[in-house]
Amino acid sequence: MDIFEVKNSRQKDDALQVRRIVFIDEQNVPEELEIDEHDNEALHFVGYENEEPVAAARLRFVDDYGKLERICVKKPFRGKAYGKQMIAFMEQTITKQGVQKSKLNAQTHAENFYAGIGYQTVSDEFMDAGIPHVTMIKSL
Repeated sequence: MDIFEVKNSRQKDDALQVRRIVFIDEQNVPEELEIDEHDNEALHFVGYENEEPVAAARLRFVDDYGKLERICVKKPFRGKAYGKQMIAFMEQTITKQGVQKSKLNAQTHAENFYAGIGYQTVSDEFMDAGIPHVTMIKSL
């Protein structure tokens, strides 16, 4: 998979398309919660396989953390470590900004995935868009 920080409108449209498929269509997250006010300020990322957009994510800098958000991979492309690749790319972007910690709100079904790449749970379970989540952090 080839990962890019979004630099043009086509790449941003591709990233948003992946997010719509995964979060809005597949997980039934309301569009007004998925596409929010933070999209204007965030860095966006898109991953392509043979020029097809298959993964997306966004990154914001909040307090002393790089906050990983909206990490998703289209269903036919899961199980290929694309999520891990996207996160590694985002973590590199965070450290290039001189930030040494990352944070994310993980859907609880993905908590073990994030734990396996070094994230530690630091919150109780909470609901976001009707889906149970936990907050996780990692030192980079």
